[in-house]
Amino acid sequence: MAAIVYALCALTSLTCFVLLWRAWRGGGHRLLFWAALCFAGMTLNNFMLVADKVIYPTEIDLSSWRLWAALGAVLLLLFGMVWEEE
Repeated sequence: MAAIVYALCALTSLTCFVLLWRAWRGGGHRLLFWAALCFAGMTLNNFMLVADKVIYPTEIDLSSWRLWAALGAVLLLLFGMVWEEE
């Protein structure tokens, strides 16, 4: 059951990335660009979660890589929000 939830989270974040990217391409608002990049990082994080917990549960530990991907994604969004403030 956990594998299904992990996979659905990865697909949801991928869908958010695609929709935000298409909206940015159509409208050109910079905050949409940064939000899309954030969701790209979250998608990477979720796919690494699936690999870490479902595909390679005992062979490989990807927890530190997942944390770095999540941190990078949040920092991208934070940078975009601060930059849009100006």
